[in-house]
Amino acid sequence: MNEKEKINKVLEVINYRCTVRAYDKKLISQKEVDMIIHGAMRAPTAGNMMFYSIIEVQNQKMKDKLVTTCDNQPHIAKAPLVLIFLADMQRWYDYYVVSGIPELCAEKDLVYRTPDESDLLLACCDAIIAAQNAVIVAESMGIGSCYIADIIENIETHREMFNLSKWVFPIIMLCFGYPKQDPSKRILKQRFPKKFIHFIDTYKRLNKEEFSEMFKDFAKDTLVKNAENLGQDYYLGKTGSEFSQEMSRSVKVAIQDWVKKE
Repeated sequence: MNEKEKINKVLEVINYRCTVRAYDKKLISQKEVDMIIHGAMRAPTAGNMMFYSIIEVQNQKMKDKLVTTCDNQPHIAKAPLVLIFLADMQRWYDYYVVSGIPELCAEKDLVYRTPDESDLLLACCDAIIAAQNAVIVAESMGIGSCYIADIIENIETHREMFNLSKWVFPIIMLCFGYPKQDPSKRILKQRFPKKFIHFIDTYKRLNKEEFSEMFKDFAKDTLVKNAENLGQDYYLGKTGSEFSQEMSRSVKVAIQDWVKKE
């Protein structure tokens, strides 16, 4: 296989990947799990510091509970492999303590800097990049995946479930499994036209006519209750929904705890 064919194979995996929520009974082997984790750990990372950790949820009772805490999604309990990607600064700050950094700062009259909002964002980036690598590796082996952003919700419950300290934040969860449906019959979801996403040198806000063009292939036969158009449907069903409000509450709690000075 030449270099061009290798590149095209990667693009093929990316182009035909879609969310999978119905899983075949076929189990994911330990070798395949190891390959997925390895792929995640080869992802780009800030300063090669790997500000993330991964929890593999094997306990079925925990999976069952995650169905409820993550907005009632039953496929979580049925997924052969569930991975939670954590933004993690705790490991490094534990290492700094072991390395005598607080004492060094006191000796040198330096401020001992603890994690703030920028560190949380950086760690979240590391974790999500690793998660996407895991998705691509799994897809290349014929294993489907589904992102679960709802792991951000119910922060108090998830902290207790997984023994998370304040500098560890569950940013994304992934369910993996062999697709129940024939992959050749999958229907890929529409994306916005490139011109509304990709700009040169400067950001562009869109006008009413451009929004109409951008959403022309996103029309729905049925809108959520009280919605009169697609914009209202998205707001009422997603942005303004109860689960989005809970997500907002949980993130505020996590950020406040993250930046709190002892």
